[in-house]
Amino acid sequence: MTGAVPDSAGALRRVNGRTRVRATMAPVALRVIALVPRPRSRKPCDELSMNFTTHPAIDSRPVQIGAARLAGEFAQVSGAQGVTVFVHGSGSTYRSPRNRGVAEVLHRYRQHTLLFDLLSEEEAAARPNVFDIDLLSQRLEQALDWLQAQPVVGALPVGLFGASTGAAAALCVAARRPRQVAGVVSRGGRPDLAGAALEAVQAPTLLIVGGLDTQVLQLNRDALRHLRGNKRLEVVPGATHLFEEPGAMEVVAHLAGQWLAGATAPGSAPPTPAP
Repeated sequence: MTGAVPDSAGALRRVNGRTRVRATMAPVALRVIALVPRPRSRKPCDELSMNFTTHPAIDSRPVQIGAARLAGEFAQVSGAQGVTVFVHGSGSTYRSPRNRGVAEVLHRYRQHTLLFDLLSEEEAAARPNVFDIDLLSQRLEQALDWLQAQPVVGALPVGLFGASTGAAAALCVAARRPRQVAGVVSRGGRPDLAGAALEAVQAPTLLIVGGLDTQVLQLNRDALRHLRGNKRLEVVPGATHLFEEPGAMEVVAHLAGQWLAGATAPGSAPPTPAP
């Protein structure tokens, strides 16, 4: 994707040669492949903009998760309304610059963030572990248990941001923990690997795929039909699987921020039970 992609509301603009998304909640200029009713928790645009802050106070610290003492980083923001857990994809770690960039944007949407490694270095060296969705899901549940024990988190609603195989793990855990998981965002994910769990997901789910990532796009279209709750598929035109094109990841970050801000906003309705 080259340059800014303007829309009628001017959601994207150029600032000092870089693409920026306005702090308003105007619709982002993206081609919507499949659009179904938005989460009931979504607020009107003017109300959602109140959940966006330009310069939040952030306090980050290293953490270790579970019996495997998986490395990670927990970032607290002042006035948080939710906490987002990042579930990285195959071949990545919590230090992923793409996920860290998204986390910086989510802080501005009043989200604490937790980034952590799903596997130890030894486990990650064994390729089958990278695609072991059950194992990845167990590690994510350990992270959610760790979060619940943190006084700063308390009863804050939790959002999950998954990429690649991590998106499948996020959806599996969302199906298992409907009362804890308030929203899910998948970036270039493999929701198909969640299998039968898709039909049990109650949390509002946003699938984001690059327009040039044709194989994964089809897998996401197919998975969308199996999700029974509030759901949406967004395509970033001209973007490939890793969203490395100029401005593409910023679009992903703000789409995720708007979705999770709506899902975790005070007074948001709980996920609608699947029939």
